[in-house]
Amino acid sequence: MIRVLAFSSSRVGNSGYLEPTIPFIKDFLGAYQLTIAFIPFATAGTYDDYLGRVRKALKELPYNIEVVRGAGSKDLLRSCDVILTGGGNTFKLLYGLYEHDLLDIIRERVLSGLPYMGWSAGANILGPTICTTNDMPIIYPPSLKALNIFPFQINPHYKTITIPGFHGETRDDRLNEFLEVNPNAVVIAMPEGSVLLAESGTIIYKGSEEAYRFSVGSKGIEKTPVSPGDKIVL
Repeated sequence: MIRVLAFSSSRVGNSGYLEPTIPFIKDFLGAYQLTIAFIPFATAGTYDDYLGRVRKALKELPYNIEVVRGAGSKDLLRSCDVILTGGGNTFKLLYGLYEHDLLDIIRERVLSGLPYMGWSAGANILGPTICTTNDMPIIYPPSLKALNIFPFQINPHYKTITIPGFHGETRDDRLNEFLEVNPNAVVIAMPEGSVLLAESGTIIYKGSEEAYRFSVGSKGIEKTPVSPGDKIVL
């Protein structure tokens, strides 16, 4: 059975970096000396800077966080106790995973029960594809196919806003477009501060506000609320 923590975001409102994730991580991993393999490919900056930010944010937790980079990446992913994937640009993240041929080993380890945690882009790649990312394709991976751990798409940072006088599409418009082209897909749209917890054979939604399930039903595209504590039903 998979064990996954998928965070919509690294912050909520004016919180510190990764501050909202810490209680969930403590409950999920416990107070053990664990080695975490951190995947930083979503950043457009340096991997060492990103690693430093994550280590600083999680410094009170008893984990050894090591960065995944080119040489030795597969060895670290084979030996680690947890995989952690950071947010940033989803296209760049997926590009890095293809570049270093890491998708298969990550998927195999997670499906075998290795704990996985990720936020934003690191959550988006858990679906079949990254087609419901909010990011610009600043670099283009060989494919949009992702880890396919969850049988549904994730849209992180979900919020649909209508601005008077603005004629661009809302987030709902974009998700509806995706479903028009991919009518068999399901999208879970997660507001900031929300979490999907996969454990013991179920996927539970946690947060302080509703998420939404987008899918195509008998009457067209349906947007269904998902309340905190609900199981994700496909």
